[in-house]
Amino acid sequence: MPVPHTVIDHIVVTASDLDTGAAYVKDCLGVAPLPGGEHQKMGTHNLLLRCGTNVYLEVIAVNPAAPPPAQPRWFGLDQMASDSAPTLSAWVLRTTDIHSHAAACPQHLGPITSMQRGDLNWLITIPESGTAPLDGLAPALIEWHTPALPVLSMPDQGLSLEALHIYHPEPETMQALLASLQLDAPVSVLPSAPGSKPALQAIIRTPTGICKLG
Repeated sequence: MPVPHTVIDHIVVTASDLDTGAAYVKDCLGVAPLPGGEHQKMGTHNLLLRCGTNVYLEVIAVNPAAPPPAQPRWFGLDQMASDSAPTLSAWVLRTTDIHSHAAACPQHLGPITSMQRGDLNWLITIPESGTAPLDGLAPALIEWHTPALPVLSMPDQGLSLEALHIYHPEPETMQALLASLQLDAPVSVLPSAPGSKPALQAIIRTPTGICKLG
């Protein structure tokens, strides 16, 4: 049986705290993210914003009220300084067969870990170091174990993720990784400019026009 395609589940803005992350998103998109919840295993919490039919944006930060986790926090949050600016720093691909896709990937995306937030349950790849391969820009894989995708319960505020651009000094390596995951999404991999850091940029349609995040 052929391995199914992967699609973008969500994009991730990391921030030193949720208020700062929310202000960044509202400044860029004109719409503020809404309350999400806590990830006890990771010592983090989030805000959420629907960005299309089945895609959303997550603002995530260390939860100061939670005890430190037993492993490095996901999305490189432990490497963020307290004065670091919020940034679009990660993305997550949805699959219905996370084990097959993880095995097919030429980069080790991290152990497949069971997670829970409230009544939501899912499997996700989390790198042992907390930071994804390829300068943190390789995607995580997620497989939801819920009756319906969580994004479907989020209010539609007129946003739509139109494209995702990945700027990296090794574009061929990134393209090979995405091909191995059977990605079906409007994602472009471009060479990063000399002297610039690898980065993500999301092109998002809003009620007031096209905006760029990242």
